[in-house]
Amino acid sequence: MTTILNVQNLAKTYRMREGMVHALNDISFSINKSDFVSITGPSGSGETTLLMALSGLIRPTSGEIIFENNNLVTASDKELAGYRKKHVGFVMQNFSLIPYMTAIQNVMIPLGLNGHSEREQKQLSASVLELVGLGNRKSHYPRELSAGQQQRVAIARALVNKPDIIFADEPTGNLDPSLSTGILEFLQKVNREFNITIMMVTHSPQAANYGDVKIRLDEGRLCN
Repeated sequence: MTTILNVQNLAKTYRMREGMVHALNDISFSINKSDFVSITGPSGSGETTLLMALSGLIRPTSGEIIFENNNLVTASDKELAGYRKKHVGFVMQNFSLIPYMTAIQNVMIPLGLNGHSEREQKQLSASVLELVGLGNRKSHYPRELSAGQQQRVAIARALVNKPDIIFADEPTGNLDPSLSTGILEFLQKVNREFNITIMMVTHSPQAANYGDVKIRLDEGRLCN
């Protein structure tokens, strides 16, 4: 198996009024390409902080995150931006769709950032919306879509650049159980058919079971 992320002695410390808070405390693990990883733990245990660090959205205090022989912890802001643009997709709990843009326009955003022509953006975005079952909703605005449909648009946006990793933070947190199952099954399909690594934070035991690799945190420390 090919290692896609190698994490060594990762720490993230915040200075608070009451003292130092160790959001991540000496965490080490490796993730292989095509793994579906579920990250769980009591609320406030550092799961989202870990996801943000691995995706290059925040800088850890110390340690290493190795991706393609590059240490993301010491990478420049420009290098981190390139990592996020080319290698990473995001799916958030609140969908994070731009309300005044249609479904296809939301999906086109990552392609525009990576320099694709407008024609390519439209073709690729329409294709991936078909893949998530929303080909007939591409001209709809987020307010015209159900919660489950909005999350499928978000998944399409994460998928359109063919990333190496999709980071999903509570992707079913705002959905009822029946819709949650559909979203989780689709993420599993993306993982298996496209060999995209999925790293998903969840507080749902049912959602966590979709992961073939399980990471559990407690007070910023790795439990398993």
